[in-house]
Amino acid sequence: MTETTTAPAGAPEVPEYPLPRSCPYHPPAGYDRYTAEGPVTRVRLYNGRQVWAVSGHAEARQVLLDAATYSSDRIHPHFPALAPRFESARKVRNFIGMDPPDHTVQRKMMLSTFTVKKVAQLRPGIQKLVDDLIDRIEERGPVADLVPDFALPVPSIVICELLGVPYDDHAFFEQQSRRVVTGSTTLEDSAAAFGELSRYLDGLIRRKQAEPGDGLLDTLIAEQVDTGALTRRDLVDIALLLLVAGHETTASAIALGVVTLLENPDQLAALRADASLLPTAVEELLRFMAIADGVARFATVDTELAGHRIRAGDGVVVVISTANRDERAFAGGDAFDVARGARNHISFGHGVHQCIGQNLARAEMEIALSTLFRRLPGIRLEVPSRRLPLKEAGGVQGVWELPVTW
Repeated sequence: MTETTTAPAGAPEVPEYPLPRSCPYHPPAGYDRYTAEGPVTRVRLYNGRQVWAVSGHAEARQVLLDAATYSSDRIHPHFPALAPRFESARKVRNFIGMDPPDHTVQRKMMLSTFTVKKVAQLRPGIQKLVDDLIDRIEERGPVADLVPDFALPVPSIVICELLGVPYDDHAFFEQQSRRVVTGSTTLEDSAAAFGELSRYLDGLIRRKQAEPGDGLLDTLIAEQVDTGALTRRDLVDIALLLLVAGHETTASAIALGVVTLLENPDQLAALRADASLLPTAVEELLRFMAIADGVARFATVDTELAGHRIRAGDGVVVVISTANRDERAFAGGDAFDVARGARNHISFGHGVHQCIGQNLARAEMEIALSTLFRRLPGIRLEVPSRRLPLKEAGGVQGVWELPVTW
């Protein structure tokens, strides 16, 4: 049962969180109200519960860095659900929803797979994959939907190969993953999707125990499950996180990156004129777009944040899209500038929970975007960006479709 806090009679109206975007890459207009009231303010979730919204960059980093004061424990009743679908995620137990030391133990099991050195070894394969996908797009052209034809298969194929998951099953797990991360998904539908994915992964792990392969799951079976460090149920929950997060967020980032660059032709021209700007352009896209809009925590003790008394049990949500545009950290933060080079954004989080797959996501974005704009120099949106169907509030942000021509 989750805590619900309501405002006393006559108190000022508490704004809702989250709100839907009206532009693919800008925060919702209503978020201006949060920042106008300071870097920390009260907001109201879908179930009426009031939590603290942290929209300032320094304050957001403070919350994300202090894992002892601000807990990530999703099974705790004080952990705030930002949308109905989050309630079903409480049953999934993996390191993203744990606090140290349990979080530390699980995370260490996978660190070596996602290092800069390991990802560098994957780059040639990612480049070939991207080129092959663009070959097919050109053959079928001159109009393509870059979500199913490009943005989704790039990270999906890569994470399948990395984990040792058969890509032949991609239609199934992509559909279920979408039900898990979509903001408007109901509790019932989300729970059903988690169940479908868990059964699929449990069956896959059982088969791998009988016939080992060479993916990360096979390594974890041999080194962790067979030694008793993890149960098969533990590995199912870890695999679920890696599979879903490994393709949904990056797919949205690639698609939305295309939209953002096409909508800012001067910045695209600057990138085309100077290829050395590619890494900083990707960092700027990550900051500017804020694919994962909010991160939830709850206070474990009474504390203070930006002059506000945060009591033990209070829910806290870090609003990444506003923190990433805080003028105190990013001058002209509402402007998109491929030369900014701001690696201090929090799109991958901060502290012990910083995204384990960030090096892979950067590589996929760099290769996908640079190759697409080089191979299709005349690429343009087939419809105005305002007509692109946007993903709902409370989930991974992005577009459902991206029709382009060239």
